[in-house]
Amino acid sequence: MSKSLARVTAALAAAGLPGRPVEMPAETRTAEQAAAAAGCALDQIVKSILFQGESGRLYLFLTAGGNRVDPVPASALAGETLGRADGETVRRVTGFAIGGVAPLGHLEPLPVWIDPRLLDFTEVWAAAGTPRHIFPADPRALARAAGAAPAAFCTG
Repeated sequence: MSKSLARVTAALAAAGLPGRPVEMPAETRTAEQAAAAAGCALDQIVKSILFQGESGRLYLFLTAGGNRVDPVPASALAGETLGRADGETVRRVTGFAIGGVAPLGHLEPLPVWIDPRLLDFTEVWAAAGTPRHIFPADPRALARAAGAAPAAFCTG
């Protein structure tokens, strides 16, 4: 088991979340790939999108698969202008490579917001630290475990 997958598995257990990572036969790097693998709707996929502020701090936005983060409300939530975080920074701060960033189990704590669209479902699927592993979760329980506050920051 990779270190990233082990960290997510441990974070799920520590949070009391019953879902466990599932290895898929194909990559789940994109929301479309993950939805096809999980057999669910696109919006049931939790995209973990990281933005970096002018200060250098990273911010995590848990976004429904069919939505995109709008930088204007996202920047307002963060209290600073945001731009996309580069892959090297994402890996250093979270411990995950882009395409496998989980919503929890990061190396450093991050401010986190969740797209209210995800809360419309009883089950969502999120990356589990690798490009081939995803896990199911109740979105409200996942939000609590990740310390994510619901906020309107998306465009559909």
